[in-house]
Amino acid sequence: MAEMHCFNASYLHAITRQLFLAVDTPRHIAEVVAEILINANLAGHDSHGVLRIPGYLSSVSNGGLQPAAEPEISNETGNTFRVDGRDGHGHYTARRAMELAIEKAKAADNCAVSFVNTGHIGRLGEYAEQAARAGCIGIITYGGGTKGRGGTVPFGGARGALGTNPIAVGVPTGDDSPFVIDFATSMIAAGKVSVAVSMGVDLPEGCIVDKHGNPSVKPADLRDGGSLLTFGAHKGYAFSLLVCLLAGLSGTFDIENAAMGSSTLMQVININAFTPLEPYQGGVRAFLDGIKSIPPAPGFDEVLVPGDFEARSRSQRIANGIDVPDTIYSQLQECAEKLNFSLSEDLVEAADVERYQG
Repeated sequence: MAEMHCFNASYLHAITRQLFLAVDTPRHIAEVVAEILINANLAGHDSHGVLRIPGYLSSVSNGGLQPAAEPEISNETGNTFRVDGRDGHGHYTARRAMELAIEKAKAADNCAVSFVNTGHIGRLGEYAEQAARAGCIGIITYGGGTKGRGGTVPFGGARGALGTNPIAVGVPTGDDSPFVIDFATSMIAAGKVSVAVSMGVDLPEGCIVDKHGNPSVKPADLRDGGSLLTFGAHKGYAFSLLVCLLAGLSGTFDIENAAMGSSTLMQVININAFTPLEPYQGGVRAFLDGIKSIPPAPGFDEVLVPGDFEARSRSQRIANGIDVPDTIYSQLQECAEKLNFSLSEDLVEAADVERYQG
């Protein structure tokens, strides 16, 4: 088990911002990317938090990620639009796309948006929560696949052909704990493997196979030609394909190579278009609380609903700090040294502290 360091959220936000500023990311974009990464850590999903920073910086250095790119809107109708991320920061593109989709949904009752040419957009639940906070239902899918190449094997297949192809949905509850589902259609997200590597631990059984198709719990086997498995066998596989087909609305099919380029689809539904928001939220909360009141089964302390884990984790980590493996913090230090600054507490600004007050 790796050594852990505990840092408050404001410090992690400040050093994340500075790392991106140092590679010519404009301040307003760096702030958004930092906030979304730290939100992932706070939500308890370290696979999509600061662990990702070295990879993003590497993408900037090799030209794959354009740090100052602003997304462009095309093919716009009254309640749809398409976004070209122009190979910029995916988190920033996704945040802007959801803002615009919410605005359109408020005016036209619902909105769908597809976007392409972005870097990794991070935890999909971030954008589902964004929609829920605006009094809307948000649905986000991100998918892609290529015949004979991919990190996830199709059910019954012997070779990877699909991405992790996640889906997220957010529903408002009228309080600080919206209903949020957010999961990969593979047994675990690829980032969970990176977390296991950083902590020096094995994976749960039933998540991956090695390059020979044999079950494994060793993260190294995945990186050595292995593959992820879909959740729920054929059911997760079917969900994975559906996510690809929804992403295909971006027009990223490659027919010659039987491939589907990775892209995102967001849909936002304005609840007020169907029923008044306040009583709907009250009904959702009452229904979920009723489910949670069911007596727990042996081995369980309580019944939870989607969104509870993230809300509790955020509260705890705001109060107690975020644990970061030494392996990851050392990588961040190395990145900072290459960019000629140190990860000093002096980087923290008053606004950073205010942003993460409990």
